Amino acid sequence: MKKCWLFVALVLCAFQLFSQDAPAPIYNEERDAMKQIASAVETASAEGKYVLCQVGGNWCPWCLRFAQFAQTDSIVNQLITDNFVYIHVNWSKNNKNPEAMRYLGNPARFGFPVFVILDEKGNPIHIQNSAYLEEGKGYCREKVADFLKNWTPAAVHTLK
Repeated sequence: MKKCWLFVALVLCAFQLFSQDAPAPIYNEERDAMKQIASAVETASAEGKYVLCQVGGNWCPWCLRFAQFAQTDSIVNQLITDNFVYIHVNWSKNNKNPEAMRYLGNPARFGFPVFVILDEKGNPIHIQNSAYLEEGKGYCREKVADFLKNWTPAAVHTLK
């Protein structure tokens, strides 16, 4: 009898794991990336921020993982909110946004997700390979926070 209940419990656990909803899409394949970038630059300029472009697609588990991490990690979320206009620029088989990719410095060469920092005028000033921010099956708070802190407007302007 114990074996029967154990089997039922295992089946229910497996059903629960496989029945969970997929993460909500964060990339819009229909969006004109150049318009999206222009709008973000306009907002960033008005707010004294930079633009943080996360380039990737809904097909990329690491892209979705970072978006979730950026939303739920309080330190990372605060750094982004205070210093950046954060956008998700789509790259997918259906819409590779070639004009935007050229504008952003062809960041796809680093894999996905890849981050591009734009200054308040829309100039790409840094491309970040996300592999350096990973830890295990997720992202490292310290590495991500260091990356963000090093590319805030205040940090960059102290170098000028």
